[in-house]
Amino acid sequence: MTAETESAAGAAAPAPPPAPGAEQYPALDFANSAIALPGGQFTDFLGTPEAANQWLTDRDLAPADAGLQEMCTAQLRTLREQIRSLLAARLDNCPPPPTALAAVNEALTRAPAVSLLHWDPARGLHRAASHPTTQIVEHALATLAADAATLLTAPDATRLTACGSPPCNRYLLRHGRRHWCSTRCGDRARAARAYARRTQPKPA
Repeated sequence: MTAETESAAGAAAPAPPPAPGAEQYPALDFANSAIALPGGQFTDFLGTPEAANQWLTDRDLAPADAGLQEMCTAQLRTLREQIRSLLAARLDNCPPPPTALAAVNEALTRAPAVSLLHWDPARGLHRAASHPTTQIVEHALATLAADAATLLTAPDATRLTACGSPPCNRYLLRHGRRHWCSTRCGDRARAARAYARRTQPKPA
């Protein structure tokens, strides 16, 4: 899918709000940054370097002027798919793919998952990621990988589920019996069930 198609899809069907748990775990928000929408539409918040830079900036993982290039953006998309593989394995109660484990561990060791301490005359002491673009991306990858590892090993992992309203592909932390990532998905699932009941053949 081209960036133009993704942009058009996003304009036609605005993305839902963050799924439950995504504000607590940035890695969950990261895993959900490519969204399947009804009607065969799709939007990817990491689809272009500019979009990926904005996504990271909105979460304090990169400055607005980081200047991401496609190579760095592709690294983000690759890690996202590996994290999604780990989430899927956790839900299916099966061993995680070795490639996904290796990718997350490699990201964890590439850079410290913390902002470093800096000083300059204008700002004094402050914490920030090192500024070369590759180091900014490595810091973001390490931070997101660390958060994914925390989510998958924390008690909250027992609440992890997938949205139960096709075609949505987002993950969420379940609250009670809720299996939908948004009101919109819940309404769509209820409408589908109501339609199925209306069209079900009546017994003879």
